[in-house]
Amino acid sequence: MPTYHIEMMEGRTLEQKKQLVEAITRVSVEVLGGSPESVDILITDVKRENWATGGVLWSEKK
Repeated sequence: MPTYHIEMMEGRTLEQKKQLVEAITRVSVEVLGGSPESVDILITDVKRENWATGGVLWSEKK
């Protein structure tokens, strides 16, 4: 089964992360089969100062 690597800017609550991993796991099992225990999800929180889009750090955006 799959291993998902999710990188997102920090700031999400624990409850939001729990809902996210539950939803990804549910859909993975529905689409791919297998058991929920076989789905791995790694979440990496990235500080806004370490993420840039279009040459601009997110910490500099308003």
